[in-house]
This record gives sequence, structure tokens and C-alpha cells, in this order.
Amino acid sequence: MKIIRARDYDHMSRQAANIISAQVILKPDSVLGLATGSSPIGTYRQLIEWYHKGDLDFAQVRTVNLDEYVGLAPEDEQSYACFMRRNFFDNVNIYPSNTNIPYGLNTNAAEECAHYDAVIQKLGGIDLQLLGLGPNGHIGFNEPAEFFTKGTHKVSLSEATIQANKRFFEKEEDVPRYAYTMGICDIMQAERVVMVVSGEAKAAVVREAFFGPVTPQIPASILQLHKDFTLVADEAALSEC
Repeated sequence: MKIIRARDYDHMSRQAANIISAQVILKPDSVLGLATGSSPIGTYRQLIEWYHKGDLDFAQVRTVNLDEYVGLAPEDEQSYACFMRRNFFDNVNIYPSNTNIPYGLNTNAAEECAHYDAVIQKLGGIDLQLLGLGPNGHIGFNEPAEFFTKGTHKVSLSEATIQANKRFFEKEEDVPRYAYTMGICDIMQAERVVMVVSGEAKAAVVREAFFGPVTPQIPASILQLHKDFTLVADEAALSEC
């Protein structure tokens, strides 16, 4: 495990963008695993800026997103498909056909999950996976559990996750209770994993995840065992370490 200590959110975002841009430059047809939420937005903004300067080309890049809410259409403003278009895809030269996100309207969970695992396999796996860190240690929507999950699955969101995400919706009742998410095995099989974490509110879970025991009760803790994992965190997030 490698830790990059950043001064603040903006510095953290640039450091993570440096790693991703190097991946794309060295392997233009990279498969990038992408994340949503507030943590990676700054990283996407930096990548967009470098693209507009002519430093990056995403024409050959393929992507697979970590997760999607069950019950939301790709056109829904709160869907992760819409988030990715708004914050990244529509601002660079990536082909929509090269982007992949679980389909939240598929009511057949087994079918959708098997399909998404097949997509990842067909792409040859993930070259670099970008992650954020949930307040309860979740990665993707892999919530604290009795065991580590394998492939893509439908998950019931924890109360902590619902509370953390309700700020994006008009009222708490609008927050979906289920999501499709890549499994821990999908994430661990990525060649490289980069996690961005910012803020004092994440300090305790950073300490538990990366300086405590590996346990499915803190799903992110398994990243301690990954062959090429980099934690990019600001000083506030690392304040208890």
C-alpha cells in the first residue's frame, strides 16, 4: 500500500489525476474503473482541463462504473449515469459506446449482475480502478457485511449510506434503497487501485480501514492486500493516522 499525503482537496485531486493521466498516456486503450460521489469530482475536473489543453486523449479508453441505483433510469438527474455524463464523459472525447454502467431499470437482478460481470470480463479486466471511501468503509456500494462479496450484485443500502446520499435528493424518501454494484472481487482484480479521500469526517474510517485489521465489517480494509493500491488523501483525512 502506498499513501500520498495531499495538502487539501484540490491537491489530492491533482495527485490522483496525475496517476490516471499517466495510465492513459502509457496505455491509450486502458480500461478505467470509475467512481461517483463528491470525492472524485475534482479529479475529473483536472482530467478535463488537461484534455482541453491537448495533454490527454480518451478516444480509445473504455470505462466501467462501480455502481448504479436500482430503479433510476440513465436519464434521471440523480442516476450515476447522468452524474458521469455531467462531470466527465460529456467533457472529453470518450465514445459513449465505450462507457459501461449497470442498468438501474433492469428488474431482473441476477440477469443484470451476470451481464455486468460479463462486460468486465470481455474488456479483459480493469487496468485502473478509482475509488472513494464511504463513511462506514464501503467501496462501491459494498456495505459492511459478514463476508466479502465476489461479483456484481444487488445490495440493500445501509442507513449510513442513505443518510450520506440524501443531500443529493429533495427528500430522504427519494433516496433509492437498493443499488447494483461491482463486487469486492471485481475491484481486487483490477491491476491498480487508486482511492481519493478528503476531509476530517473520513479520518476515523481511514484509520480503521488501513491501519486496522482486514474485515468485511470495513469493506475497504481488504485493499491492504491489493498488489498495487494507492491511497491519495489530504491531511485532514489522515489526521488520525
